[in-house]
Amino acid sequence: MDLAHVIAFNVTLLAAIASPGPAMLYFIRNTLAHGRRVGLFTVWGLGTMAATWTLLALLGLDAVFRLVPWAYAACKIAGALYLMYIAWQTWRHARDPLGEAPTPPARAFLGGVLVNLSNPKSVLFAAAVLVVIFPVGMSVAEKGLIVLNHLMVELLVGSTLVTLLSTRKVSAAYLRAKFVFDRIAAGVMGLLGLRLLLSR
Repeated sequence: MDLAHVIAFNVTLLAAIASPGPAMLYFIRNTLAHGRRVGLFTVWGLGTMAATWTLLALLGLDAVFRLVPWAYAACKIAGALYLMYIAWQTWRHARDPLGEAPTPPARAFLGGVLVNLSNPKSVLFAAAVLVVIFPVGMSVAEKGLIVLNHLMVELLVGSTLVTLLSTRKVSAAYLRAKFVFDRIAAGVMGLLGLRLLLSR
């Protein structure tokens, strides 16, 4: 493994992070609705689980999913139902004003973990990326470096986006359009959950 492999991996990671999906919608809404602190803990949870999927791919979980299809199906169904639950809660509370009680950081972190845990396709994606980019026969230390690199990229990019989103002007714009934004976010997350549920 050399620097070119790491750069190629990071470029792929940045493209994946930037692509619209439930993780992005979730941390954007959490940041706008609850502020920078909650947004940061959310992206840290998302990043921790994303790096964990890479670790599991390196350990061969993708092979387990292929050999035991029902295990993959069970993870996929549970994840899809969780995404649809978040969508329903967001839709149902779209008209509610923001509550005064702060969201605990631990809850925000766990929510981020669960959102990225809800998509077992991530381990298959990670395995495919790793096979294409990195050479075979990597050492344990090199695999550990890949996971640590993934985590650092996720945390740095996520924290930067949260900082940009949590400005006073952006937060005020969200409050003015909360009902519309929450309904759109709920609809998209619900469709993504349904798509995951129905996908092969």
